[in-house]
Amino acid sequence: MIHIPVLLKEVIEYLKPEPGKKIIDATIGGGGHTKKLLDTGAEVLGIDRDPAVVTELISEFKSQNSEIKIVQGNFGDLKAIAEAQSFAPVDGILFDLGMGSHQLDDASRGFAFQKEGPLDMRYDETQGKTARELLNFYPESKLLKIFVDFGEERRFGKRVVRAVLEARKTRTIRTTTELFELIKKALPAQHRYLAGDVARRIFQALRIAVNGELQNLELALPQALDILKLHGRVAVISFHSLEDRIVKRFF
Repeated sequence: MIHIPVLLKEVIEYLKPEPGKKIIDATIGGGGHTKKLLDTGAEVLGIDRDPAVVTELISEFKSQNSEIKIVQGNFGDLKAIAEAQSFAPVDGILFDLGMGSHQLDDASRGFAFQKEGPLDMRYDETQGKTARELLNFYPESKLLKIFVDFGEERRFGKRVVRAVLEARKTRTIRTTTELFELIKKALPAQHRYLAGDVARRIFQALRIAVNGELQNLELALPQALDILKLHGRVAVISFHSLEDRIVKRFF
């Protein structure tokens, strides 16, 4: 099922897709932006790190007889992927950053603290360290840096790290609900009503660290310009200040 995308009108307005134009959707996700791009007559190359997303969308777009290329890959390798697909240079590139609701809703992926699941958080479950590995094996300084730099949890980050270090002396922290309970207990009693907000920042920080999201964005933006035609356009939808800062500084 194709998901309803954010800022669809603005994406179409700025990328100006039309027949004969080639557009890369570097984070195809639920496929909503891509469907609209195809409806204008543009050619689309869709990329996603999540193999399950790619498999589902290939099947879905094939059933609609859409002319589209969909590949599993990391947009940190944008230029190599585009060239391997003979899809460069291009007229436009879209980055819709962050994770999709379908990933958040799947408890087995470990992205949400509201549902019990394994602390995984990898977009591509075949590659890299899981959130469980980071929590249980990273030293105090590295965990604190993740929580402060990627989650911007400056107020209670140190308390959460200490709670994690104390807990892992006697057990392995394995699930999202275990981590949420540690976060709640780490907060002073008068601030426990903030547990949900702190947990969102801690979970965001772990997800960004697990998937190297900011590093990949920094790698991808220069590559986007390398494969863009004269007068081509890049559109980036970001959801928090860390991504936003990188994009604004680059442009």
